[in-house]
Amino acid sequence: MKIRTKLMSAAAAVAMLSGTSAMALDEITVGYFLEWPMPFEFAKVNGTYDAEMGVKVNWRAFDTGTAMSAAMASGDVHISVSQGVPPFVVATSAGQDLQIIDVAVSYSDNDNCVVASGLEITKDNAAELAGKKVAVPLGTAAHYGFLKQMSHFGVDLGSLEVVNMAPPDGAAAIAQGAVDMFCGWGGSLRRAKEHGNVLLTGAEKEELGILVFDVTSAPAAFVAENPDLVAKFLKVTADANAVWNAGGDAAKAMIPVIAKDAGMDEQGTADTMATFIFPSVADQLGPKWLGGGAQAFMQGVAQVFVDAGSIPSKLDSYDAAVNVGPLKALGN
Repeated sequence: MKIRTKLMSAAAAVAMLSGTSAMALDEITVGYFLEWPMPFEFAKVNGTYDAEMGVKVNWRAFDTGTAMSAAMASGDVHISVSQGVPPFVVATSAGQDLQIIDVAVSYSDNDNCVVASGLEITKDNAAELAGKKVAVPLGTAAHYGFLKQMSHFGVDLGSLEVVNMAPPDGAAAIAQGAVDMFCGWGGSLRRAKEHGNVLLTGAEKEELGILVFDVTSAPAAFVAENPDLVAKFLKVTADANAVWNAGGDAAKAMIPVIAKDAGMDEQGTADTMATFIFPSVADQLGPKWLGGGAQAFMQGVAQVFVDAGSIPSKLDSYDAAVNVGPLKALGN
């Protein structure tokens, strides 16, 4: 499986671009994902970020977290919402000075690998995946989950033909019979499931230590230069999450707005968000997440990539890659 060269060339490019130039504060650009419905989109559509932050917020959609890293390295994007931990780890391990500023969402059931139904391969005969062609977005949460699952099932990575595909492309490929297995998330995962089956459920993955969560990330220099602005951004996000988490009519009213912004139908949006967990600020600051758990988890993610030959080395510690200052400033 010749994935190391591609992954590391991308990481090297990111590292070289990681110098930060002065940033104009009259407007900022924020990265996010389509077909990935989250409460923040309600505030996005209603202009709440612009009003509360006092700057124009431009929103840019991405297909993968690795592309987000590259955009932040070049200075084109200042904050990325819901970047997967694996692409964040790949970038920081390569030398990019990024920081996690909050936990965006936890979603073990919304990121997975799907095997084409015609193969009739399940967790009971997963060894039969040897020699198959797999669509995987390299350096992402889906890539990490793929590596961990193949290790669990004892499938030799070298026996697989791995093709680097963004989830929408991978979903189309498995539908057309061009690949035997798809790995990805969100709407693409739902479409892929129409043509196959998952090997492990979200709960089964968690039992193996395959946690799946995204973060809000930003260049460290941007956070250092604009702590108040970043805190205001996180406050708007936290407030939107709180409304959603409270449920009731207010949460229901968010669905049509979020669905339209995510490019999804309302039922698909509701079904997807039902599998999401949006931790409160207090929970994020606790030991499970940014109080130590996330830092330790990143060490494990990095080790998996090192063992797979996807990156040459990991950092001694990922503590500096987490900045809870702006989140603590919210005071709730």
